[in-house]
Amino acid sequence: MKHNVNYNRVFAGLLLAGMTASSWGAEGITTSLEEAVKGGTVALDFRYRFEGVDQDGIDKDAEASTLRSRITATSGAIHGFTILGEADNVSVVGSTRYNSTVNDKTQYPVVADPKGTEINQVYLKYTADSGYGIYGRQRINYSNQRFVGGVAWRQNEQSFDGFRADWQVLDSVNVDYSYSYRVHRVFGPDDGVNPAEWDGDNHFLYVDWKVAEGHNIGAYGYYIDVDSQQGYGDGKTVNNSSETWGLEYVGKVSVLNLRAAYASQADAGDSELDYNADYYLLEVGGKVAGIGLKGGYEVLAAGDGTGFATPLATLHKFQGWADKFLSTPGDGVEDMYFGVDAMAGPFVVAAIYHNFQAEDSSEDFGDEIDLSATWPVNEHFSTELKFAGFSADGNRYTDTNKLWLTLQLKL
Repeated sequence: MKHNVNYNRVFAGLLLAGMTASSWGAEGITTSLEEAVKGGTVALDFRYRFEGVDQDGIDKDAEASTLRSRITATSGAIHGFTILGEADNVSVVGSTRYNSTVNDKTQYPVVADPKGTEINQVYLKYTADSGYGIYGRQRINYSNQRFVGGVAWRQNEQSFDGFRADWQVLDSVNVDYSYSYRVHRVFGPDDGVNPAEWDGDNHFLYVDWKVAEGHNIGAYGYYIDVDSQQGYGDGKTVNNSSETWGLEYVGKVSVLNLRAAYASQADAGDSELDYNADYYLLEVGGKVAGIGLKGGYEVLAAGDGTGFATPLATLHKFQGWADKFLSTPGDGVEDMYFGVDAMAGPFVVAAIYHNFQAEDSSEDFGDEIDLSATWPVNEHFSTELKFAGFSADGNRYTDTNKLWLTLQLKL
């Protein structure tokens, strides 16, 4: 399903419609627009990253050196309406020895940061006392981004065309609904091995209930229906369609931070698959003498040979930074993990261990160690060094080491 929208005309019409009667005069309109411009802000964000990948089975190592430059402009409010525009450019500023998924350098491992320029966000937002509504291209993050997120880790962020409404129904209940007809994926702005955009009909619903102080229950439903695109196999488009319903609990008991979740998923839309699969999560964490500790067990189960899918998630946050499980295997995956973090001088250091096994068979997939050191130098500049080392068991996956150096300047 294709949707061609002239955002400039839509935004102009909605903005004028939102003005009160006293603003319809020429002088009133001029004054309101002047206030919107004077009350606006402009922000710049530059993020340089070096990513190196050493992956068994591929002779050459990847070395990607890229810079993402971002400018974000936000207007002041006119009777609750604001406009935001955000443009990104991803440039190669050093080594080009990597497979960006669009540069045909398949002799190298994949680093999914293709160069290009695009509009990352452009939307009209209306804010009221009890909620807000957004129409346009926007970043959408739900809960911890396990199912729907912006994938901000990659240089080309994932964003969504559509509508979002958030309503504080009661002091303790919030309802958040989004409809998206196009997803701008991290592989853009140009098509390559993977489509840069997914068209379709996607509905996201999240209801957050604050049961008591420090205790929240979330109920969610995510319906993903991806249109078929010519030139791509089923795994690249329609077979990512699914319907997911679930519950999660996020709370704090004494010094412990708790998170538990369950979800059930089935095929949807034009998917050619026929399956039902479940999702489970239990995570416990806390701080002892300034040292953060965390342990968890996450299961993306399998049903009828198909694993529980999360194609719109911020996947880098989960199942190890080596990104070996961007697609859930047909026999599912179990991830048992333990983490520790602490301050070491000006640095925040962290280490996480993962053990991966199949959920629906006896196969061991492997282990992973993730290490990071972050230095927030000041409010404008930060640095981060990260390492991921995946050691495979068996022949399903391959040993992979990844190293990142990130420098970020925000103005």
